[in-house]
Amino acid sequence: MVTTISTQEPSRERDAGPLFQPYRLGPFNLPHRVVMAPLTRSRARQPGNVPGSLAACYYAQRASAALIVSEATQVSMQGQGYAWTSGIHSREQVEAWRRITDAVHQSAGLMFCQLWHVGRISHPALQPDNMLPVAPSAIIPAGKAFIENERGEGTLVPFVRPRALDIEEMPYVVAQYVRAAKNAVAADFDGVEIHAANGYLLDQFIESGTNRRNDTYGGPVENRARLLFEIVEALTPIWGPDRIGVRISPMGKLNDIGDQNPEATFGYVAERLSEYELAYLHMVNPALEQMQNAKDPDPRALAMAKLVRKKFKGTLIAAGGFDAESGARWLREGWADLIAFGRKFIANPDLPERLRLSAELNTDDPSTYYGGGEKGYTDYPSLAQDRGEQPKPCVDQSWR
Repeated sequence: MVTTISTQEPSRERDAGPLFQPYRLGPFNLPHRVVMAPLTRSRARQPGNVPGSLAACYYAQRASAALIVSEATQVSMQGQGYAWTSGIHSREQVEAWRRITDAVHQSAGLMFCQLWHVGRISHPALQPDNMLPVAPSAIIPAGKAFIENERGEGTLVPFVRPRALDIEEMPYVVAQYVRAAKNAVAADFDGVEIHAANGYLLDQFIESGTNRRNDTYGGPVENRARLLFEIVEALTPIWGPDRIGVRISPMGKLNDIGDQNPEATFGYVAERLSEYELAYLHMVNPALEQMQNAKDPDPRALAMAKLVRKKFKGTLIAAGGFDAESGARWLREGWADLIAFGRKFIANPDLPERLRLSAELNTDDPSTYYGGGEKGYTDYPSLAQDRGEQPKPCVDQSWR
């Protein structure tokens, strides 16, 4: 199934450049700066959206990352937006996550749980009692929802008009994150990341294109960002600021999101978040689209990245579109402190070693990104496995 691509000699070791310098992240000493980005894989066990035992193998295989940020994990039933995604709001889910973090820790890894509420990017078929998805404002997003049909298959259906949250419901939304954060403690994660990016609920509040409210959660950016800061403040007594990260996506377009003045909006958000002395701010690369297509970053996108870097005084993780060379350049230029890789980690469980050695990279199979079992999930080999130095990848059904 696996093919390889390479533009360099596989045996030639890259010198220990910026990607392989140690780094102090809150209370953690990281051996290098290659982070595993959150990756939705839609393989949770049903019923109950419980992460399966195979996930323990998957994450343990990738424990050589300086930090693993878990797949986006819904904080409540209301927070779900895709079929077969894992939650962290039930006892069974917490117990399953504990088995995963145990496997990661036994492999000397570090893992944060990404806390997720999708807001309007959902469908009644995914909601408790077939209720409407919620949002800051009742605006239908463009695109389609990924749900399970009556035959148990994944299918795409049009989004519906969401219900605008009442102001009285805001404490309940915060409480969902509080419960999830406490559950992440019980599951023995090393920290949590608040997902405020990619057009999901907190991003929907932050960006003007999806927030038309006229109360204290709408209008000026100070109001639109209020819910995010309330959640940060509510989680701080649980985890401490140095074990909390936040993810944002300035100038992102995913899930029909947009803002009239992203520089002002995300400059404010980054500056305010800096005051909390968090573990990190995780920025989806504003130049993601250009860099994925091997083009020079758009000047405005690069300026946005530099603005966030200037406004946020703590650790900045940049994710999206990076290879070894571009990641090293961003570190050298001071545009980021850590670089997160997503799709490259799907197919290369030992990605840090491959980058360090300039080794061949396994090619990922997009048809296996979402749903399914071990194919395209735990069957990608490491270099050590290719050399016969370690057992073959986890492909047997006993992990289920």
